[in-house]
Amino acid sequence: MPKKILGKILNFVAWMTGVLVSLAVAFGMIDGVLSIRWIPQTITMVFGWIVVVTTLIGVIIGIAKIFD
Repeated sequence: MPKKILGKILNFVAWMTGVLVSLAVAFGMIDGVLSIRWIPQTITMVFGWIVVVTTLIGVIIGIAKIFD
């Protein structure tokens, strides 16, 4: 039983880390801190917002799976 709980905790930590990294990168793209040389800043900003929206959708789905 304790290994099962530890596994769930580690899965949650890995999932939360992915969410935080995704949001950090996305907001870096939106703010212009992160950019790709050959892609205009406007397109990079749009991609940043796409990452934010899809990450939030993933969080909602992840929370829904907990209560399923």
